[in-house]
Amino acid sequence: MALKLAVFALASCLLVTARLSFGLFIRLLNLGTLLLNHPPVTKPPPVMPPAPAPALPGHQCPGVCKDRCKLHSRQNVCNRACTTCCAVCKCVPPGTAGNREMCGKCYTEWKTHGNRTKCP
Repeated sequence: MALKLAVFALASCLLVTARLSFGLFIRLLNLGTLLLNHPPVTKPPPVMPPAPAPALPGHQCPGVCKDRCKLHSRQNVCNRACTTCCAVCKCVPPGTAGNREMCGKCYTEWKTHGNRTKCP
């Protein structure tokens, strides 16, 4: 009797295992079909850095700096710093504020003695 019970338990375990394995196999097969039918994920194109502003000759610096600093609360201070930066870095960003990265490291990383950005 014990032998019959052991054989029955073993057969039951094998049957349950086979059913679970077959169900898992079907799920994996469906997952593989889904993956094959979808287009592959592609990387977005790299973000290009902004084009650098053209180099300015020294005699154009005061006019360009006057346009850049016209809305600044301290125009004289802004013009003086801008003219210095323009003479050294040969560049002034477009607009009245921002766009500093268009002039490169010289313009963006120049610091004052107080470790603040020098160029407006």
